[in-house]
Amino acid sequence: MHDARAGLEPVDPERATAAREAIPRARHIVVKIGSNVLLGHGRSRLDRRVFCDLVHHLAAALDDSGRRIVLVSSGAVALGRRTLAASAVPPPGPETSLTDKQALAALGQPALMHEWAVEFAHHDRRVAQILMSRDDFHVRERFLNARRTLRRLLSFPDVLPILNENDTLSWEELRLGDNDHLAALTTTLVEADLLVLLSDVSALHDADPREHPEARPIPVAFADDPALQTLCAPPDRNGVGTGGMRSKVDAARSAAAFGVPTVIASGKDPGVLAAVLAGQPAGTLLVPREQRLSARKAWLRFGRRAEGALRVDDGAVRALRHQGRSLLPRGITHVEGQFEPGAAVDIIAPDGTGVARGLAAYGSDDLRRIAGHHSDDIASLLGFSAGSAAVHRDDLVVENVG
Repeated sequence: MHDARAGLEPVDPERATAAREAIPRARHIVVKIGSNVLLGHGRSRLDRRVFCDLVHHLAAALDDSGRRIVLVSSGAVALGRRTLAASAVPPPGPETSLTDKQALAALGQPALMHEWAVEFAHHDRRVAQILMSRDDFHVRERFLNARRTLRRLLSFPDVLPILNENDTLSWEELRLGDNDHLAALTTTLVEADLLVLLSDVSALHDADPREHPEARPIPVAFADDPALQTLCAPPDRNGVGTGGMRSKVDAARSAAAFGVPTVIASGKDPGVLAAVLAGQPAGTLLVPREQRLSARKAWLRFGRRAEGALRVDDGAVRALRHQGRSLLPRGITHVEGQFEPGAAVDIIAPDGTGVARGLAAYGSDDLRRIAGHHSDDIASLLGFSAGSAAVHRDDLVVENVG
């Protein structure tokens, strides 16, 4: 395979071909469009040619019988800066505080939605705005409510839901991590068949094309291939986006855990979305290695924030990774953090690598008391028993180890 110098694991050609051929059959698709795609060279206004081309092909894709699309759109902060520049108040510079960015997002989000609404109206399409926060994925009830709302919106054939992070009220930077991560999490909300990340770069390359003109595009790779991380440049400090290629690779890895393939392509190229959805060799296709997780386990693995950690011995690692068993108290060597029963916890091997994430059957204080003990001793140690497992296998997702 021509990507050998990048250290990538080859993808069997038949598997790669089958993955491409399956794309036109995708019924539920999440498309993320970054700020660097939407904005022109001045970074303060829409690139109208690109914007209209994307709307045209998104509307055409919705014409396909049964196909539904959710759009994740960046650009609110940049348009907020443009809005403020039109007033008598000078806008903040590119290196701004969190409060400044939140204010710019508040100014720019209505402008962004107005642009989408007006352009889609030319194609007899309506748009619906949904602003998401981390807790909409972290809290199970909110996750399920968001899913119900999106499903209802997708039942209207002429409606395109448009998602963005609720930047104005975020407490942890302007990120879920970022809209790449939001797009990946959205794939499990709508049980998507495909994730498309449109950037201002044509594909992943085997070297940084800005520094190595001889760099070659990578047509296909496994989404969880560790070598991809070494190929990713940090976010563009001169642009307006926050994600960069690394966040796109991380998003593809998350989507792959749901069994969803990802295409990374240049949204600046005319007709690129139509080419991607037709299964043509545009951009980089990142394929999943794993089977699709159930929606609940997908939520647990990527939507739920861990509140603590359980360090375990080698025997517990083998039982979890290779035997599909529950985590028992006797395999726990150390409990980190303070949490209540039902909290999400990371399970960590002796060498520090992640083994799994699961829902603790006991709170942290009780787990410290029963750690290292046999399950038969739980009732005598605590005065009650909530079961023999510290984390039951039905409430546990094991990390992929390749």
